[in-house]
Amino acid sequence: MEKNAGKVVKSILISNIVPIVFFLLTLGAVLVAKIPPLFLLSEIARRLSRNTFLVLALIIPVVAGLGLNFAIVLGAMAAQAAMFFVVDWNITGLKGVLLSMLIAGVLSVFLGWLVGKTLNRAKGREMITSMILGFFANGVYQLIFLFFIGSLIPFSKTDILLPQGVGLRNTVDLYGVLDGALNNIWVVNIKFINFYMVPLLIVVGLCLFITFLLKTKLGQDFKAVGQDMHIARTSGIDVDKTRIIAVIISTVLAAIGQVIYLQDIGTINTYNSHEQIGLFSIAALLVGGASVRKASIWNAIIGVILFHALFVVAPSAGNKLFGQPQIGEFFREFVAYAVIAFALAMHGWRARKAKH
Repeated sequence: MEKNAGKVVKSILISNIVPIVFFLLTLGAVLVAKIPPLFLLSEIARRLSRNTFLVLALIIPVVAGLGLNFAIVLGAMAAQAAMFFVVDWNITGLKGVLLSMLIAGVLSVFLGWLVGKTLNRAKGREMITSMILGFFANGVYQLIFLFFIGSLIPFSKTDILLPQGVGLRNTVDLYGVLDGALNNIWVVNIKFINFYMVPLLIVVGLCLFITFLLKTKLGQDFKAVGQDMHIARTSGIDVDKTRIIAVIISTVLAAIGQVIYLQDIGTINTYNSHEQIGLFSIAALLVGGASVRKASIWNAIIGVILFHALFVVAPSAGNKLFGQPQIGEFFREFVAYAVIAFALAMHGWRARKAKH
């Protein structure tokens, strides 16, 4: 009996090793930093409304067997491109945000289709392929917004262009245009903690949509393809088409998530805002206990809370321990990469153990 109980405990610990280690790390940083609890809760509440949508965008490809979709950065680029044009057209507030989502969604359907077609030619190597696609797309993005805007593509707002009139500035300010357009609709204040209800309700809506989708015929196809492509194909499922649909859904959701994220931030870092989206979203999902083959809504929510709690306290902890807050900044980046490496290593170890 004791042996069985020991095995169960060991199995639970091994299955949840990443969130457990990260929880202990975050708790240690919170104790060292001595940050006021209300401030920490306020920051976590804001980051839940700002970042959760992007993390949830990763779930469908994992269920469909495509692994961790680093190519969500293409959706983020589409969102930024849409927001640049909305700012140029001076469409403000909720109308501007909704138009940005619409344009970004249309662009993302096309980009997701291209990514899906490419990943179907790289079966078994989807994660590294999606990462390389992100780098390639970033090069195209830089070319368009550094050299084409203002020359081939007309732009009326010269204040967001570089001095020579070609290319966008490093930062585009959304203040007075799209800044807080969703956040400010409905704010609930509880003990000095602001809850931005509209973004939170959108996140809840996405959770319900994913839950519903996975119960439909398409959702069952995603699961079947994720478990075994050969068996799914012999069952009459169009495997390639199903995988493309999964990538398109993920890319469109990432585009909408990036619009939500940027209207909260209030500025667009033209050439860098999208770069860390894939890395930090994937790290947050893995911190919540997801793996390359399995991910759930709760993994995403727990991951956002733990990962961003550490993000908030790391600079203060670094300052207290070493006298330099910059060390905390470096530590945050290190942790993001380390979590992904550790989770992938654990996945490989479990797969090899199951095989033997």
